This record gives sequence, structure tokens and C-alpha cells, in this order.
Amino acid sequence: MPIVTISAAYGTGGSRIGPAVAERLGCHFVDRAIPVEVAARLDVDVEEARAHDGRATSGLIGILARMPNLSGVVLPEVENPLFQRETERLIHEAADYGKVVVLGRAGAIVLRDHPGALHVRLDGHEDARIRQAMRVEEIERREAVKRMKATDAARTAYVRQFYNCDARSPQHYDLVLDTPALGIDACVELVVGAAIARETATPARRAPRAAPRASS
Repeated sequence: MPIVTISAAYGTGGSRIGPAVAERLGCHFVDRAIPVEVAARLDVDVEEARAHDGRATSGLIGILARMPNLSGVVLPEVENPLFQRETERLIHEAADYGKVVVLGRAGAIVLRDHPGALHVRLDGHEDARIRQAMRVEEIERREAVKRMKATDAARTAYVRQFYNCDARSPQHYDLVLDTPALGIDACVELVVGAAIARETATPARRAPRAAPRASS
């Protein structure tokens, strides 16, 4: 049962690589935010879904269990420690169900001790990421730079605030890829191959990762 976490810097194509890897592996895909259509599937409005009420919590995992391969079911934005803890719980439940690709939300940290999980980091030189974002998102350079600064800062701050560690550090990952240099398609192939190798290899005792200090 492949379990893959993907941490993606802005402009590395995480929103394309994640779903593509999930499709290739026959896994569920778990992303960052709750769009309107997901709230509709859970039979709650968007604000209820964002507030992590009980129906949204149980409904999300129910969808993961019912659907053979989904690319749109996602995790809520986390705005405070209560939401962060709920998001952790949802990630653990999804991983326990198995066959899941988790994009973002410090998945490598949350599942650092989960046996068999493959943790991937997508990164690259800033200028190369900007050019790739311009091409993929069809935006001007100024807008790509603006999005990169805001997105990278928010993701780094999230992991720093709740886990007291650096999301960019390679110590948290089994595979670190320079996506702009390799290309999105090649990265998909590499992650899929690594996930299959992780699943089929003779189990070996993984050296424990440095546990981040719990946030207050």
C-alpha cells in the first residue's frame, strides 16, 4: 500500500506531480484546501468544512474509503492549533487506510515514523521555479515572484510554527528532486519508481528521524 508525502516549494509543479503520482500508483490524493465541490460531497457548506465540524471530519475519510481513485478530495486550511491537530489526525487516518499521496501540510513530519512511507521534497533554484511557474500557470514574471515569496513564506512558517523545524531540510525526506531541472514528467517517474521500490523492498529498519519539538 504505497504511502507518499510530497513537500513542494512554489513553482515545482506539486499540484501536477502529486495527482499524477497518485493516479499512476492507484492511490487517493490528499491536497491542501477544501473547494466548493468537496464541501458539497460532505453535505456541508464551505465554512462548516473549514471549521472541521464532526460531519466534515468523518465525511472526508469516508470519501477516501469509498472512492477508488480521487484527485480532488483535500484537507482544510489550518488556521490555528486546533485545526492543525485535526489535520494531523486526518493525515494519519488517510495513511492508515493506505494507498495515499499527501501533498503539503508537513506530511513528512506528521508521518515520519509511519513504516513504508516515502517522503519527497520538490525544490529548485528560485529563478528556475519562477520560470516554470510562469509557464505552467501562464502568468507574468512579476506575479510569479509575488506568489513564490508569499507561498514559500507561508509554508515555511507553518512547519516552523507547529513543528519547530525547517520544511526545506533534506533530513526529512527520502527523495529530493530539482523539479525545474528534471521536468515534471521525469519527477513523476522518479517518485513512482521510488514508491514502488519502497513498497517491494525487503523491510529494513529505518533510522529514526529527528523528532521536531511539539508546538505549544
